[in-house]
Amino acid sequence: MAIENAQLTDTQLDVLTVPAGKRYAITNILVCNTYSPSAADPLTHTSSFDMHFIKDTQSLSNQLTCVVRELTLPAGETFTFDSEKIILEAGDKVSFVAQPENTNYGSGLTDLAVSLSYLEV
Repeated sequence: MAIENAQLTDTQLDVLTVPAGKRYAITNILVCNTYSPSAADPLTHTSSFDMHFIKDTQSLSNQLTCVVRELTLPAGETFTFDSEKIILEAGDKVSFVAQPENTNYGSGLTDLAVSLSYLEV
């Protein structure tokens, strides 16, 4: 099993792209709002995100590739996507776009972190 970790951005972030000649099964995806709920002003650190499964020949599209749309995570909360296994072929991607409420740490970085696990099949 392999793991990819990333800090989500307010623009498209391809967290995983399947290399040529490979095939991956996604086993689990976790998205966490890493801002502490006990820190100052946790309500201003609520963020939402979109998650996309993008076929090799496609581009990110809210109408076609989106599987989670504007899911809101308060400070300290985690979303888990583990009830379905997704098989990706060479060139396919798992991509995210975050919509921070008031936070931006430069370069479009947000309070949201993703951990994605997968197996080669």
